[in-house]
Amino acid sequence: MKKALRIATRKSALALWQANHVQSLLREAHPGIGIELIKIVTEGDRILDRPLAEIGGKGLFLKELERAMLDNEADLAVHSMKDVPAEMAGGLVLDAVLPRANPYDALVSRDGRLLAELPAGSRIGTSSLRRKAQLLALRPDLDVADLRGNVDTRLRKLDEGQYDAIILACAGLERLGLGERITETLKMPDWLPASTQGIIGLQCRQDDEHTRSLIKALADSDAMVVASAERAVAQVLEATCQVPLAVHAVLQDGIVKLQSRVSSPNGEKAIEAGGEAPAADAVALGQQLAADLLSNGAGEIIAGLGDS
Repeated sequence: MKKALRIATRKSALALWQANHVQSLLREAHPGIGIELIKIVTEGDRILDRPLAEIGGKGLFLKELERAMLDNEADLAVHSMKDVPAEMAGGLVLDAVLPRANPYDALVSRDGRLLAELPAGSRIGTSSLRRKAQLLALRPDLDVADLRGNVDTRLRKLDEGQYDAIILACAGLERLGLGERITETLKMPDWLPASTQGIIGLQCRQDDEHTRSLIKALADSDAMVVASAERAVAQVLEATCQVPLAVHAVLQDGIVKLQSRVSSPNGEKAIEAGGEAPAADAVALGQQLAADLLSNGAGEIIAGLGDS
């Protein structure tokens, strides 16, 4: 008898929801399969008193999960794809992603006001440079303050009055049954999400053919196409969460439409690039848009981030 499939996951409510969701899908696809959740506290979970961009970015949320797989203490890791760096640890592969959920950001305000209705000087919480840049581009009169912690912690800080509004991912709120907290969905063209936001990725060891065969049943090819296009932009730009990069792809009738934006942290400058291509050329499209961004001045913005 095969030993139980060990799924590495963070301990946050959202990470556990994602891991349990994958567990349910695997049991549906492979009746009788044994599955064990390996709960891990990551460095990103431990360091909560500094901005993510300052301590090394979202990769801090998966290093320990990757190490558990490489040390054969786990077989599979379930990630929010936007936390997965463009360059992964050697020996690991990301063969499958689930169908994309809501990719957009949500404004959650304490008194139900929309972004345009918030009074000047309102304190808005976010841990993302991308969100901060887009907020300030639309509302330079707002006070954008750093906000860390899991979804429940962030909502509690809002409810306690530490912030007038906060920005969270729609997908996370909806997955946790908190969709009613969304005051406003921030959408294109004024607002672009993070690369691969709303997509869950399944990562395992490259040489683990058994696990790779199990997760094939869960793979969504459309989500992989748009994820590949968006990640290609980030990879060329070497964009971590220290770079205010926003990018969003949609796939329709075999055509990928991709829009991207690199903003200065203060929101005063934004370089945009967009285009479309057949699904088979999704990666090349992302690479071309990244080149367009760089040739139009995104490189100067990125180079100046260390000075800001």
